[in-house]
Amino acid sequence: MAVLFHDKPSHKHPCFHSEAHQKYGRIHLPVSPFCNIQCRFCVRSRNEFEQRPGVTKDILKPEQAVGIVERALRLCPEITVVGIAGPGDTLASEDAVKTFMLIHEKYPELIQCLSTNGLRLPDYIGQLPQIGVKTLTVTVNAVKPEIVSNIVAYIVWNGKKISGIPMGEILVSRQLEGIRRASESGLTIKVNTVLIPGINDGHIEEIAQTVSEVGASLYNIIPLIPQGELAGITPPDCHEKQNAKMIASRYLEVFEHCKHCRADACGIPGKKDFSSQLYQEKMETFSHG
Repeated sequence: MAVLFHDKPSHKHPCFHSEAHQKYGRIHLPVSPFCNIQCRFCVRSRNEFEQRPGVTKDILKPEQAVGIVERALRLCPEITVVGIAGPGDTLASEDAVKTFMLIHEKYPELIQCLSTNGLRLPDYIGQLPQIGVKTLTVTVNAVKPEIVSNIVAYIVWNGKKISGIPMGEILVSRQLEGIRRASESGLTIKVNTVLIPGINDGHIEEIAQTVSEVGASLYNIIPLIPQGELAGITPPDCHEKQNAKMIASRYLEVFEHCKHCRADACGIPGKKDFSSQLYQEKMETFSHG
């Protein structure tokens, strides 16, 4: 059965609750400079025009974040959520944790939301509630290692690049352990899955059931944006997306309003974005670790 969110912090989170989507705002702080996995569809970029995850104009230092949030609240008082969703992975470096610590000190009333691929999630579970993180998004594109290997080229694990089935085994194990422990810590957990025709479209039920069993309570299905190694795949059509959502809804509440936000988005989703007024100076680049 689907789990409803009216009694949780997520009722003021526009990316977790349908009734909050047009009412409350969020700011994404682009403080995470590099990633520890390489998805075959992922192309991170720095520009001002692409509207998709993995894109930002600049990279912030954690010490700059408090000032940015202060300016964002002046521009958009409806902001209730401070999120970190890239452009790299939030737990591939210490930058996101440092940023949340600083923000939570000054703005403890704001919901802090972390998005991650989950590879390092078990290592940070003890810290996240202490620094104000209340909602968590984990991208899980498959729970079978052989399917993972068709979606992820490699992970960086203990300083080495690992690919193939062993890579998939490590990633899935870490993701599910992280979700379970995060749920036990009281976090509200959403799972994102990129729907890729011919690769994981027949796997949605198993993903939804598995992540539900370890503690996720919300599911977001994101249609593939064809790029990178998967540039030749046709994205799912409306029927395929609706069918996947219907299947997933047997196990979890399905979020219907995702806007595929940039890593530096600011404002109420679908309405005016204030990011161009926040990030004006050239900062750091990002890369793989």
